[in-house]
Amino acid sequence: MKQVIIVRNDLKMGKGKIAAQACHGAIGAYKKTDSQKIKKWEETGSAKIVCKVNSLEELLELKKSAIQNKIPYYLVIDAGKTQIPSSTTTVLALGPEEDKKINKITENLKLL
Repeated sequence: MKQVIIVRNDLKMGKGKIAAQACHGAIGAYKKTDSQKIKKWEETGSAKIVCKVNSLEELLELKKSAIQNKIPYYLVIDAGKTQIPSSTTTVLALGPEEDKKINKITENLKLL
């Protein structure tokens, strides 16, 4: 079981901004996950992996794959109060979900 947080690298966000956006995504996806999966994830160490993509298009393709594979997800859209414009999509968080299922769509992503 793991959760994968995917950050848009093309936005050149600062480290603190990335951390905040990743946290928004992690919590958002967690809230949309079935309680049995959450329990199993928590019992196995609550693994989180942070990866990157280089465009909004890549991020949205991954979202589409998550929907098709019935993986809980959360898309983070920034409020625009600091580094980036309002309504900018920054992060996609997937899971917690079974490794095999989540790897199917994230295995080729590079770590951030």
